[in-house]
Amino acid sequence: MAGRRERLQRMGMRFGLAFDIWFGIISLFAFRRLDAVKNILVTGGAGFIGSNLVLSLQKKFPHSRISVIDDFRSGHFSNLSGYRGDIIAADVSRLDFGRQFPGATFDAVFHLASITDTTVRDQRLQVHDNVEGFRRVLDFAAIHQTPVVYASSAAVYGMERTIMEEEMTPNPANVYAFSKAQMDNLAQIYTADRMAWRIVGLRYFNVYGPQESHKKTCASMIYQLYCQMKEGKRPRVFADGRQKRDFVFIDDVVELTIRAVEASKSRVYNCGSGVAFSFNEGIQTINRALDTDLAPEYFENPYDFYQSHTQANMERAKKELGFAPMYPPEKGIVEYVKRLRANG
Repeated sequence: MAGRRERLQRMGMRFGLAFDIWFGIISLFAFRRLDAVKNILVTGGAGFIGSNLVLSLQKKFPHSRISVIDDFRSGHFSNLSGYRGDIIAADVSRLDFGRQFPGATFDAVFHLASITDTTVRDQRLQVHDNVEGFRRVLDFAAIHQTPVVYASSAAVYGMERTIMEEEMTPNPANVYAFSKAQMDNLAQIYTADRMAWRIVGLRYFNVYGPQESHKKTCASMIYQLYCQMKEGKRPRVFADGRQKRDFVFIDDVVELTIRAVEASKSRVYNCGSGVAFSFNEGIQTINRALDTDLAPEYFENPYDFYQSHTQANMERAKKELGFAPMYPPEKGIVEYVKRLRANG
């Protein structure tokens, strides 16, 4: 019996060593494959997340060719300061990709173009621009089965107050969220008979960080609170400030978005910090960063479809993509305030 146990232990050790070697080879291969990406397309590349992604890709892969598509409805030219690639001013929901890029082959497509104002209630506009724009991107990418990473949204979870997991049934509470849920459906339809093709959705939670100021009232709550407080004004939030958000810093968002290209199969992944952080806690953190002591001013919430609690389960991204957020909300907010103050 003892001899049998010893043989099993030796087999387990050999298996463990073999697994470590195999995992290392796969990881090295994945890195080289990502490093080999030479022709990249980014839609919505002048927007908040898109521009941060574009400039990061340009820095990480200086010899790659990057093409940006943006209609500048919710993007701004100043976000692309220092960008050296091509830019096409166009609406992706109406663009003929074949005519725009005749004979072109891209190694990766990042689709971030979208109506970003979640309060727009024009149902046809939201669904047409978000869903049909994605359909055109997929029709173009399908020719060579180019890997596609697209922006989904945590809004698809609706009014859930639990930790949000990717396998939960979508329950959109407004038409913006509905359009994002339909994009997730569309990705599944396009890959149903193309198992090798990778279309990866990222359910972005409450993203904040540099290059969002052009969004004005659609900018993150963190940015809006900062703008009020730096002027010495009391920060205004919905009563009673205990609403919680999964605030995720843009640096983490960009990192996961790039890693998503290397997903082994078509999936959706949550993209958050994994921490629920209240508006009151956000105000306290900004007060500390600014060395102020401003009390919140509460007012009634006018929206009937407002998420009062969001929190991402980040286990899937950690397990499958090796991603762990570097900026929990308190650390990220302090870093953001630091950068905002440094830039005036």
